[in-house]
Amino acid sequence: MFKPITIKDIAQALALSPSTVSRALSDSYEINEETKKRVLEYAEKHNYRRNPMASSLRQGRSYSIGVVVCEVANSFFSQAIDGIESVAYGKGYHVIISQSHDSYEREVVNIQHLANRAVDGLLISMSAETKDFSHITNLHGQGLPIVFFDRIIHAFDTHTVTADNRDGARKATQSLIDSGFRRIAHLANAPHLSITAERLEGYEAALKSNGLRLDETLIRYCHHGGRVQQEVEDAVRYFINLQEPPDAIFVASDRLSMGCLSAYNQLIPKDRQPAVAGFSNSEVLDLIQPGFTCVRQPAFGMGRMAMELLIQLIESRYPVYEFEHVVLETALITR
Repeated sequence: MFKPITIKDIAQALALSPSTVSRALSDSYEINEETKKRVLEYAEKHNYRRNPMASSLRQGRSYSIGVVVCEVANSFFSQAIDGIESVAYGKGYHVIISQSHDSYEREVVNIQHLANRAVDGLLISMSAETKDFSHITNLHGQGLPIVFFDRIIHAFDTHTVTADNRDGARKATQSLIDSGFRRIAHLANAPHLSITAERLEGYEAALKSNGLRLDETLIRYCHHGGRVQQEVEDAVRYFINLQEPPDAIFVASDRLSMGCLSAYNQLIPKDRQPAVAGFSNSEVLDLIQPGFTCVRQPAFGMGRMAMELLIQLIESRYPVYEFEHVVLETALITR
């Protein structure tokens, strides 16, 4: 069984006290340079690493951050996690990633597990099924720093980081209108999510600015956020079976875009399929639909900003009462 070397082991080998070894490893001015050199060389040779659990007990910190997203395989979230890690590791924090798979039950279990592991803070993007926020508000009430990104809630005051969902949706819908389409449907995420309302507003704004009437029968919601493909297929069948089917669709998320295009490819020939534009940070969609026009979110930048704001909360010596609500620009990739 592997047993890592400890400060006591180094002290015994070098005939020093454990406190001297500890101070030498911390580069204390109280220890002379010759002793420091002996200790550091021995520690390096025997692959000594600080015990994070012991350090956390002494400092009251774990130097770990819990991150809760719906799915790591989702291109947007994998890019956001890259941004999170780029800041966290540079600041000496470790990241523990947890997936909700857009399930409320799994989100509750995962967040509680992270809290039980004594993370110093949480970065959360809400699951599509979550309507009860008590599992989060209770932890915040106990003093756990929490920052939301992408899918946010306003159950309490804290930092938030999002993309400009309204403008991104407006640009995507406008691109369809500019291509000559007039009967444009909207495949939306779960209705209670923050991103759903904002992207719906952008879709409606584009229609209105072009003198097109909003037709409520052309809007379908996916309450499971695309996790249940049957729900997406049912929405596509609904569009196909309308007396006057849409000639284009604005899709509100990466996973829904994939599910929507897959469903259309299974159900009707390509020459009868509507044009599709939507939110996506995935390159894979180019293979399924080479002409797919998409809204790209600055996922890496969102992750970096969210992590920086969370560390500010964690390391603040005083209570924080003023919070930032960062909104980053999106980019329309037309093909």
